Amino acid sequence: MLNCPEPHVSGYFRWKRYVDLPIAVLMSVIALPIVFVAWVLVRLTSRGPGIYKQVRLGLDGKPFTIYKLRSMRVDAEAATGAVWASRKDRRITFIGNFLRTTHIDELPQLYNVLKGEMDLVGPRPERPEFVAELEKRIDGYCYRLYVRPGVTGLAELNQAPDTDLIDVRRKLVYDFDYIEHGSFWLDVRLIFCTSLKAVFLCQVPVLKFFGLYREPKQSPWAESLLPINYVTPRDEDRLSKIMAKRATV
Repeated sequence: MLNCPEPHVSGYFRWKRYVDLPIAVLMSVIALPIVFVAWVLVRLTSRGPGIYKQVRLGLDGKPFTIYKLRSMRVDAEAATGAVWASRKDRRITFIGNFLRTTHIDELPQLYNVLKGEMDLVGPRPERPEFVAELEKRIDGYCYRLYVRPGVTGLAELNQAPDTDLIDVRRKLVYDFDYIEHGSFWLDVRLIFCTSLKAVFLCQVPVLKFFGLYREPKQSPWAESLLPINYVTPRDEDRLSKIMAKRATV
């Protein structure tokens, strides 16, 4: 059992499994040829298996094996051990970069959904090595383990993958938002926009149109999770451009 107070969980999660299962079956049929083609490309362009397995933590902190299309070199962590991927990570292969950008590398996790280890939408499952450390450094981190992890979610559509502790705190704002307000209609929109991302059509205007765009600093969770001087990546990009223009004047 988890050693932290139970958060407010949307009642939707009591029957969410009955919604996810038939949708996951249909999506698996559609995804199978895509996964096969991607698997062939991975095998042809880099050494190692096309699909790899990794232990993650799921509902109530129970470990399970997750499946992904391999997007990094087979020896990616041989010298470093378990580490986060970084932006412009040299361990990511050419094909792997495309798979990660489009989320196609996550399609094998539909098998995890069929097994009942994951939901289609929810907080992304984390590795045990990272969870043990993050629970020490972020109060309430284990709240996200009160629901099944998901293949996609609010964080996956609103921000890039984690590279540091601030990224994790920002992701938690999205995760807690979903845990508290999850609904069938929210899941439908998230799944649809994730499919649009696979063809590079899920930009900020699209997220705003479907009511999925979030600024984490505006969330009620932000006060306890984000530092006072926190700015979003879009703020950082805008400030960087302003400073670059000033430097050329």
